[in-house]
Amino acid sequence: MPLSSRGSLQAHSLVKRYRHAVAVDDLSFDVTAGIVTGFLGPNGAGKSTTLRMFLGLDKPTSGAATVDGRRLEELRHPMRVIGAMLDARAVHPRRTAADHLRAVARAGGMPRSRVSEMLELVGLDAVADRAAGEFSLGMRQRLGIATALIGDPGIVIFDEPLNGLDPEGIRWARSLMRDLAGQGRTVLFSSHLMSEMELTADHLIVIHRGRLLADQSVPELIAAETSERVRVRAPDRHGLLDALARAGVTAAVDADGRTDSLTVSGATSDDVGRIAAAGGFEVSELTLVRDSLEDAFLAMTTDPKAA
Repeated sequence: MPLSSRGSLQAHSLVKRYRHAVAVDDLSFDVTAGIVTGFLGPNGAGKSTTLRMFLGLDKPTSGAATVDGRRLEELRHPMRVIGAMLDARAVHPRRTAADHLRAVARAGGMPRSRVSEMLELVGLDAVADRAAGEFSLGMRQRLGIATALIGDPGIVIFDEPLNGLDPEGIRWARSLMRDLAGQGRTVLFSSHLMSEMELTADHLIVIHRGRLLADQSVPELIAAETSERVRVRAPDRHGLLDALARAGVTAAVDADGRTDSLTVSGATSDDVGRIAAAGGFEVSELTLVRDSLEDAFLAMTTDPKAA
């Protein structure tokens, strides 16, 4: 698929108020090309409002949401610069997939050949003449992705693109987003599937109550918000526990209930292995345990007062 343009997204001190509620509160960040950027936040954090402001669907109370430094209304051919899927249901149910894409292509001044290209790309070429109202949610997601890409934009935004997809479809969507970024495009997507976000995203923007919590790579965020531990299993658990204590290493009986398992903090697996070997202790497991992105996300966004 040819690339018509590169681009980036910028939030400049964005504020969006609805009467007495503040949906987005002084939010600033950049989304750069060539990587997949994940957009995270609890329900009601302001993610969808922020995306709508990038697309000109909501007007900021103050600040600006720009595409390559310009507001969307200033772009001469916006479909060729930015494409988005915010709601896969936003298709007339009686219109066929092919007719829907033809109408979008015509509105954006794109050649009709793009319709067949996009249907093939998203795997809907065999059902191109079926009405969208007959589609499953996963098929509508694919049609929404095709709609976002039909203008060959340098910037793509996907809001919950994995909803309704089966495991094969999720793997396909993950590969597609990484391929788009590999072509030099700017890719921003939101998802509540933390495991998929951890597999797909290179960089994360996390917001909560409309404010920015994090703007960093996935490994950096996990490392900053969680800890690493070592799980060790030994038949002589008590002897190893004493040896670790003498070496100044903190260890505790593992909470999983295993009678021969310990959790060690503040030491590497190599450290634990050396202490066990020096004391002549048999070890049946020595595993570095890392917290997940889900653990990091919950640590950042859970209100301790509500816990």
